[in-house]
Amino acid sequence: MASKKLATQKGNSPYSAVITREQFLFYETRTTAKLLTEGLSRDEVVERIVSDNLFQYPTEKSVRRMALACLRRLDALEDDSLVTAIANRPQDTAKQICLYAMMKQYRLIWDFMITVIGEKYRLLDTSFGKIDVNGFFLRLQEQDDWVASWSDSTIEKLKQVIVKLLVDNEYLDSTKSERLNPVLISPILEGAIRESGNTQALLAFNCFG
Repeated sequence: MASKKLATQKGNSPYSAVITREQFLFYETRTTAKLLTEGLSRDEVVERIVSDNLFQYPTEKSVRRMALACLRRLDALEDDSLVTAIANRPQDTAKQICLYAMMKQYRLIWDFMITVIGEKYRLLDTSFGKIDVNGFFLRLQEQDDWVASWSDSTIEKLKQVIVKLLVDNEYLDSTKSERLNPVLISPILEGAIRESGNTQALLAFNCFG
């Protein structure tokens, strides 16, 4: 009965803890995007990544799993021009688009970036610390039975992944930093978000109006 109840909770929840394994994957996502822009099919992209071990992972199974994860993330963008930008634009632009792809794919990242980071920028509040991340997860656990069932170690790992994500995208200078940096959205990303009508996402990139 307990497993059935958990399955129901998982099915009813928009949240997933899969990013404990997948994380930011910038290098991997960019590599995948480059192969797609060369005209390879999805299957060909996966086979090239696996056969040449382009991700430099220890096992073929892990390479294949992450290649598929990268494809899902690029699919989440629903915009070929953004996939091309990840492949070809400067690293800071490409990273920002990869963060947006994570927001689109994972509700957990979307909610954190909008309700915590976006709200900080809206209020001109540059302070940041464990209290912000802890508060976010406490609210989620109160609102969602599936999240409430996650182990303390899973929650802790998710917190680490999120903070590392902020460092990778220069919102924070380090994992110990207590100040948010000002962020400037790439014009390519801003244009694509506005065109998609998904304008709430702009808040996560310190873009208002």
